[in-house]
Amino acid sequence: MTAPRIVVLGAGLGGTIAAYEIRDAVKGRAELMVVANGEDYWFVPSNPWVAVRWREPEAIRVHLPTVMKRRGIGFTSVGAKRVHPAENRLELNDGTSLSYDYLVIATGPDLAFDEIPGFGPEHHTISICQTEHAARGADAFDRLAADPKPVIVGAAQGASCFGPAYEYAMLLDTELRRRKVRDRVPMTFVTSEPYIGHLGLDGVGDTKGLLESEMRQRHIKWITSARITSVEPEVMHVEEVGEDGQVRKVHDLPFGMAMMMPPFRGVPAVFGVDGLSNPRGFILVDKHQRNPTFRNIFALGVAVAIPPTGPTPVPVGVPKTGFMIESMVTAVANNLRDLLDGREPSFEATWNAICLADFGDGGVAFVAQPQIPPRNTNWSSRGKWVHVAKIGFEKYFLGKVRRGESEPFYEKLALHVMGVKKLKSLGS
Repeated sequence: MTAPRIVVLGAGLGGTIAAYEIRDAVKGRAELMVVANGEDYWFVPSNPWVAVRWREPEAIRVHLPTVMKRRGIGFTSVGAKRVHPAENRLELNDGTSLSYDYLVIATGPDLAFDEIPGFGPEHHTISICQTEHAARGADAFDRLAADPKPVIVGAAQGASCFGPAYEYAMLLDTELRRRKVRDRVPMTFVTSEPYIGHLGLDGVGDTKGLLESEMRQRHIKWITSARITSVEPEVMHVEEVGEDGQVRKVHDLPFGMAMMMPPFRGVPAVFGVDGLSNPRGFILVDKHQRNPTFRNIFALGVAVAIPPTGPTPVPVGVPKTGFMIESMVTAVANNLRDLLDGREPSFEATWNAICLADFGDGGVAFVAQPQIPPRNTNWSSRGKWVHVAKIGFEKYFLGKVRRGESEPFYEKLALHVMGVKKLKSLGS
């Protein structure tokens, strides 16, 4: 009898660790295959460092074919053109097809730069969403440092990832001060969030107070409930929206460099597949990470559809942080094991969040359990220790990916971060 085939679509943070954990869960009872758009894994949390030349791209790269082969996992970098769920088939970019018995969608998002005229790295703003974008952003940063001009940082309407924007703004401030040109670079933070520190999560602990304080100390102005209408060379056109949904002010902001997180949507391979994805192309799942229509398809990470925490004047998405993604991975791996054992899926993801936002000379950390309020744990803190913790996190997680290890990590990190901070406060 032929072993069932499990295909993991995507090899980013979620897809890579999912492949490792599924392999350990099914213990050789299924053929496991990863379909990726390239041969390399990039540690995306380090992209803000790449964009200010604190890291070279090569330092955060893992070449996957070797690791996957060592772990007994099939791998192709051809990429998928379209999912055909009614046929249990992936149409690949080279014109071939790959059949599956179970599919795990972990593609991450499509970056919807085209939804705003003049937006994105092919036009007038830079990006840190991909390491390639961040490397190009480093070139733009060099030009800024040589010829100081105003800077805009933030997140556009429809974005669902805000932490890296705050991180990049603070790192930029830190590095410009080190280069003795910060006094010639006015900075404005432009965000679709209804308030600073909302983060798509309606805040965590006192992230509003912590991040507003950081911005005041660093002389960064901000505009919230912002909707970008278009971007021209060195001018961003922004509408500031009131609580009633009406435009209350229009800003024409000059800039020499602008980094904005883009709107997210589902990737073309799944966008518009009836019963599989919502109108934005994100995968519909039940509490077991399983699609309600196509019961042999699971999804995890940024590709999953999650409703916003509540109404906001400008659309704000919910982030899918590493802790949440890891819990989804574990649930999917265990539910696939259930199915191979002849049982219905029984595992649910916990959907918790931990974030270490490095500001170069300090940082902010938060833990939300669960990620979407109301919460059992709602904790945030700041200090220089966050910078050190982020460096250690990068080293540990890259090592985990290079070794092909599947052991969950984020819950230990959350407990360690909160424990370290409590011990520091007791000793002070």
